[in-house]
Amino acid sequence: MNKTLKIVVEILLALAAVGCVYGIYRSIMKPVNFNKEKARRQEVAVQRLKDIRTLEVAFKGVHNRFTDSIDSLKMFYETGKMDIIMQVGSNDDSLAVENTKKYKNDKNFKKLSKEEQNARFMELYRQGEKLVFSISTPIAVKDTLFNNRPDFNIDSLKYIPFSGKQPVQMEAIVKTVSGVQVPLFEARMPWRAILKGMDNQLRINLDAECENQNRYQGLQVGSVTAPNNNAGNWE
Repeated sequence: MNKTLKIVVEILLALAAVGCVYGIYRSIMKPVNFNKEKARRQEVAVQRLKDIRTLEVAFKGVHNRFTDSIDSLKMFYETGKMDIIMQVGSNDDSLAVENTKKYKNDKNFKKLSKEEQNARFMELYRQGEKLVFSISTPIAVKDTLFNNRPDFNIDSLKYIPFSGKQPVQMEAIVKTVSGVQVPLFEARMPWRAILKGMDNQLRINLDAECENQNRYQGLQVGSVTAPNNNAGNWE
């Protein structure tokens, strides 16, 4: 082997070694990068599901049911009202508790409507009488929810993030549980939508792992199969 050929062979071997090392590095880093990007996207998706849950709970508080429509939640947010409960007085004040009980047991007072009772209590309270009672005030949903979230966008709530505007999967039913009618809802975002454009084989592996563990193949809040206190499957 002449000197030139030897140099060429050594260069080729060095390049092969570098290529081999790079290939090993890529194979190691592929799942690392996948999980890093998955965590970033999951954080955004979880926040959106939490926002849906917040609106669903508020919607149920007004309508006594959940909804399977993001459009209904949007309308509720933009035009709806919800009652804010405010307590006047303190339950730790024994005199206030006794005075309130005295009025509530009065026959004439009992004949008044709830609104009239609250108005009477407020009048007496302003006159200096010690009482403890609660009053409800209707406030626009838009002025109540997400006030601390300058980045909140009601129009984006409908879509699974990073999916190319695939809609969030929604269900809402009323189910009989132990003889009681219980409103239930769930909102779902499959991994195949959240992780769109990422390594497909690693995403398939993730779905298979969820299936083996009998878990939903994505992110979900609430459940229409069993009451779970509107929990998310990431919690």
